[in-house]
Amino acid sequence: MKLVRHPQSPLLYPNPLHQWESVNVFNCAVTEWNGLFHMHYRAQGVDFISHIGYAVSADGLHWNRLEKPVVAPHQGREDYRGVEDPRVTPLEGTFYMCYTAYGENGNFPMIAQSDNLITWTDVGPLEKTENKDHVLFPEKINGRYAILHRRRPHIWIAYSDDLKTWTDHTIIMSPREDNLWDAKSIGANGVPVKTEHGWLLFYHGYGKEHIYRQSVALLDLQNPAKVIHRPKSFFMQPEETWEIRGDVPNVIFSCSNNVVNNQLYFYYAGADRLIGLATAPMKDVIQFARKGK
Repeated sequence: MKLVRHPQSPLLYPNPLHQWESVNVFNCAVTEWNGLFHMHYRAQGVDFISHIGYAVSADGLHWNRLEKPVVAPHQGREDYRGVEDPRVTPLEGTFYMCYTAYGENGNFPMIAQSDNLITWTDVGPLEKTENKDHVLFPEKINGRYAILHRRRPHIWIAYSDDLKTWTDHTIIMSPREDNLWDAKSIGANGVPVKTEHGWLLFYHGYGKEHIYRQSVALLDLQNPAKVIHRPKSFFMQPEETWEIRGDVPNVIFSCSNNVVNNQLYFYYAGADRLIGLATAPMKDVIQFARKGK
């Protein structure tokens, strides 16, 4: 199973008129709400300090964006080097953004909340240690909030009653030394997708060649720490010139995997420079997650 690149890709380019997004736009989350597609994306200018911008679309292809970022560094030395890689989860009437703060002590995972997707207030950190690629499940699991995160090089799960204190940290997936493409490091992509067969966990990985590729695994609905099936193969890798050459070469990275009219809309960044879209029928994605080689 392979994704098909949309013929209009790339969909979003840097804007030289806006200093904060004049060099790179990448690693976006897309949320469907009130009949529109809402994109939050990481952007960099010539100073390479990351901000999070906002764009809106009626069809998920053509985007209008705000002139100023909706999340900027705001914690002094703790995030002065940027706010990165948003993943947005609608949950119980509130939108939660998982983003990475990058400052003098490295990266640490933050959670913010909003009721309109524009104005964001911090809930707090998941933990103040080197960690990223965190994303909330779209519903509580056994009455508790559940989150995926990455203490390198594994994908972990943790639980909370209040979104502030996280416990029961457990490794659910690890790199596979005998599998070349995800032998070194893995991390979660966008919000897990619920199906009758289990949770679809879209994730990225790389091996010794440091080429970022994409795949999906199937997690148990009641106990997402249990992996039902994880194919050995990937469904997408850098192939287009703009995915191979850019600010960081040979990278396809995604923070959003949406279901639109029974199709997977896989929004992704190529080489940390531009944003594109690839698609596949959801029936094929589910079949691959359940039984793929």
